[in-house]
Amino acid sequence: MERKRITTLGRRCLIVFATALLFVGCKEEEKQQREEVKEVAVLEPKDIYEFGFNLNDYIVKRDTIRSGDSFGVIMERNRLGYPKIFQIAEKARDSFDIRKLQIGKPYTLLCSKDTLQEPKCFIYQPNKEEYVVVNFQDSIHAYKSRKPIKYVEKEVSGVITSNISEALDDKGISFILAYKMSDIYAWTIDFSRLQKGDKFKVIYTDKYIDDSIYAGIADIKAAYFEHRNEPFYAFEFETDKEKGLIDYFNEEAKNLRRAFLKAPVEYKRISSRYNLRRRIALYGNRIRPHKGTDFAADIGTPIRATANGTVTKSAYTRGNGNYVKIKHNSTYSTQYLHMKKQNVKAGQYVKQGDVIGWVGMTGNTSGPHVCYRFWKNGKQVDPFKQKLPEAEPISDSLKAKYLDYIKPIKVQLDKIDSDVDPLIESNSENLITQAY
Repeated sequence: MERKRITTLGRRCLIVFATALLFVGCKEEEKQQREEVKEVAVLEPKDIYEFGFNLNDYIVKRDTIRSGDSFGVIMERNRLGYPKIFQIAEKARDSFDIRKLQIGKPYTLLCSKDTLQEPKCFIYQPNKEEYVVVNFQDSIHAYKSRKPIKYVEKEVSGVITSNISEALDDKGISFILAYKMSDIYAWTIDFSRLQKGDKFKVIYTDKYIDDSIYAGIADIKAAYFEHRNEPFYAFEFETDKEKGLIDYFNEEAKNLRRAFLKAPVEYKRISSRYNLRRRIALYGNRIRPHKGTDFAADIGTPIRATANGTVTKSAYTRGNGNYVKIKHNSTYSTQYLHMKKQNVKAGQYVKQGDVIGWVGMTGNTSGPHVCYRFWKNGKQVDPFKQKLPEAEPISDSLKAKYLDYIKPIKVQLDKIDSDVDPLIESNSENLITQAY
């Protein structure tokens, strides 16, 4: 009897214990479920802004302009009626000509977030930085804007083992930096004849769109080049704020440039030099003078004015092809032959470095190049053998300001170690500004 009572009591305890475990388990499960529900409730879609719009408010469709596309075709493809398309085109044309959409350029459609997905806004990007908004969700209006741009200051240094492009490429730096450096030092250092062991240091600025999209090298703030054991400093300085004139000067405030650029194009090689006694086998080895300098370059490479001046001719002849002639002053004129296309008209004033056309093969030529011709006092001469005038010196009123400005930059340059293994990059970053 006693044993039976104990057994019954044990069973009861077991049931109570199991019930308690079940209760606790349920409570734990209920608590976990509440926590999970609570956690899920906190999570909300993160706002994503682009072009000034919250993209979460729309169905976003991205594409590029294809052959045969027009604004109307794109809108009709996305179920917008012709009367509305015509109304949008009429009201937007004062701000943006929708007929000028270029094949291959990206566009974005912001559509209603419903089953109709009706287009509400058309955004066209003619380049990486700029965009055009045609907004027709309320009133119809169009405007141009730019993406936020971040500028990051960087430093790089190295030692030449072969050439400047290779030295930078080993460090993962764009060859564009080499072009910019060769342009700065065009009249002081021949970059085609660098010596093994030459050293360089550069403070330059990289450009980023929307914080992450690399948009290339913006400019060079300062540079140091040691060529044949001789130091060459270069500092960027704005000489005229109103006109936005910027040039490079050395540590003594002397301009590094001349009144003329050394070459009108970023060229691969000089395929033919100025030579009054040139003989050509094709013409029976007879003397046929060449009064120009031929710079070989890829078709489409920009051709730049080598100095300020006025365009006197922008025309075509059978021998010259498409060509441009510029009068710089009463002494000097230049001519640029065999262009694919001109970018200037007669009577137009151009500044040194302005793009006046593009390399082509028009006229009497066997390969893509620009034939650069140079006149001094009405006579064609070899520009490389002329003592050309220096560029305009820095004014006396600005000289003191310039010398004060470059002091900390020179200290920064001097601290950069160029005596490093050329395969090791000495590269630091500094966010300097952000523009919108």
